[in-house]
Amino acid sequence: MLDNAKEINQRDYKKFKESFDKERVNKILQNAANKNKLSTLAFVGTSKVGNYDNFSIDIKTLPATAQKQSGRCWIFAATNVLREVVANKLNLADFELSQNYVAFYDKLEKVNYMLESVIDLLDKKKDDRTLQHVVMWGVGDGGQWDMFKSLVKKYGLVPKNVMDETASSSGTNESNFVINRLIRKFSAKAYKLHQEGKDNQISKLKDEVLNQAYKILSIAFGTPVEEFDFEYVDKDGVYHLDRGLNPKKFYQKYIGLNLDDYVSVINAPTEDKPYYQTFTVDYIGNVIGGNPICYLNLPQEELKELVVKQLKAGEVVWFGSDCGKYGQRDEGFWAPEQYDYNSLFNIDLEMDKADMLDFREAAMNHAMVITGVNLVDDKPTKWKIENSWGKDIAHAGYFTATDLWFDNFVFQAVVNVKYLNEKQQKALAKKPKHLNPWDPMGTLAD
Repeated sequence: MLDNAKEINQRDYKKFKESFDKERVNKILQNAANKNKLSTLAFVGTSKVGNYDNFSIDIKTLPATAQKQSGRCWIFAATNVLREVVANKLNLADFELSQNYVAFYDKLEKVNYMLESVIDLLDKKKDDRTLQHVVMWGVGDGGQWDMFKSLVKKYGLVPKNVMDETASSSGTNESNFVINRLIRKFSAKAYKLHQEGKDNQISKLKDEVLNQAYKILSIAFGTPVEEFDFEYVDKDGVYHLDRGLNPKKFYQKYIGLNLDDYVSVINAPTEDKPYYQTFTVDYIGNVIGGNPICYLNLPQEELKELVVKQLKAGEVVWFGSDCGKYGQRDEGFWAPEQYDYNSLFNIDLEMDKADMLDFREAAMNHAMVITGVNLVDDKPTKWKIENSWGKDIAHAGYFTATDLWFDNFVFQAVVNVKYLNEKQQKALAKKPKHLNPWDPMGTLAD
């Protein structure tokens, strides 16, 4: 491999240096970069990303939440969507659903899903790409809308004060390390048992590992509540108490949405993913027997139209994006217009969305909530976003994204199926095509 590859030689290096030294501006920029970040030098001071406060559609939502040192953004975004239903019903100024409760069952179900995946792949060689992908990624914090849906349908939800955060739920690195060590040890033992023809012992081994995983999670996250009383004070200062609830009863009584009415639409303009086709991803999920991941791929303009329809109806939107591109975390803006790396380096860095996906320049890595949009001549110019990075950054935890950023770095949105037109609904009914676990649309939001 690389036997005929060309190395950098001294002649090449001399040519590079001569080219660099020939342009006087390079030395000026080099000096500036010595004391300034590249993003500072590339910042376009005259760019106009719009005023944060001005949106033609601006749904008033609750204060921002904080996922802290965890990758549970998808859980925070989903519970942030559903808590608005509770707050509107009960006239609440602030309210959170327990993200820790969802995360506990997500981790437990993921352990089971991973163990079953390993068992399914025991006939493969140890270096098989799918087997290696499964054991390498193991159990993490990230997830998808359909994974959240499966958890809520099976386990319900509870208020945050019923199962609050712990040190481990807010900072998951250590518990993830222990759980993944457990999974990989199981994988090695199960593989040996299979090679020795002792498959009848694998089921017992799996049960032991699940029991150990439950113990780890209960110590780290706490044991999920089975029955509780719900107490709250509304905006008028009136105290309320509802006794003897369980998580499923709470969901039905205070939220009651049919989550199967909400579907994931994506924009993946790559050659291997035709529009008006559904897709699923192999070996990615949490609840065995739950909702498999399912995406409907649509042109970007149609995805945006569906999001706007839902916002116009007064309902916020869960969405997935690449939040690592062209953002100002403290100021609360995502906008490619704000940075000009092309001029800074005098090179062309432009890529289209398909190439960014195919060659891993961008992929969904973070889920948030769209709470508003500014429409000019019925076309979006900017979007208001509720993040889960706390109240002390951006605009009390809320961000603004330009429409150009949306077009390039938003890959998924969850909308009510009633907003889909006839063509889109027919496409949604198609049998999903299977994607490899390492496909760029198989990334999990964290």
